[in-house]
Amino acid sequence: MMKIRKLFKFEAAHIVRDCSTVRCRQNIHGHSFKVELVLQARGLDNAGMVMDFGLLKCRISSFFDAFDHSYIIWSADKGGLVDFIKNENERWVELPFSPSAENLALFFHVVVQGILNNTVPVNGADDVKVHSVRVHETETGWAETEADDIALLEGMAAAAIGSVFSDGIMDDSGNWAETWACLRENPDCLSAPQEHRLFRYAEIAEQAV
Repeated sequence: MMKIRKLFKFEAAHIVRDCSTVRCRQNIHGHSFKVELVLQARGLDNAGMVMDFGLLKCRISSFFDAFDHSYIIWSADKGGLVDFIKNENERWVELPFSPSAENLALFFHVVVQGILNNTVPVNGADDVKVHSVRVHETETGWAETEADDIALLEGMAAAAIGSVFSDGIMDDSGNWAETWACLRENPDCLSAPQEHRLFRYAEIAEQAV
């Protein structure tokens, strides 16, 4: 398998309830997140690439940008805190699972795979898949998924569709609002390639210039 890597960055805050570290489970804290996305394919396209990096600058970049300067909420957190965040912040993402680095890596993995599964391949691209996602919260620690984490990824694919992005994000997210609406209406794409795909690389390439 040939692999390529793309790095995405965003600033965000969260609380990781029920973890062992008191500061992390009791206090809002922020991170300069770095996400390493590794894609793989059995063959190369007509340009000799797994995928042109320019094709990642639209829907996939918009996905990670949706988290920038946001608060990442666990929907099961204290009701008063959830209400406060939603009332006082324009940008928040509500997830139906604890926003640990491990869960975020799984979430990013299945959503990016869903975008790829719902995209019409062009230029001889050969079945591009997510190989791994590595989420750095700090300079010294990261969590990583791999494509063979089947049970974990299947569980996340079932949960991910219940995530909610604030209006502030949707109004300022490129085409993420449209992309997320398509994924929610076609949740099977998070787990398997679609017969009738809704996204086209040609559209992405034009917007990536």
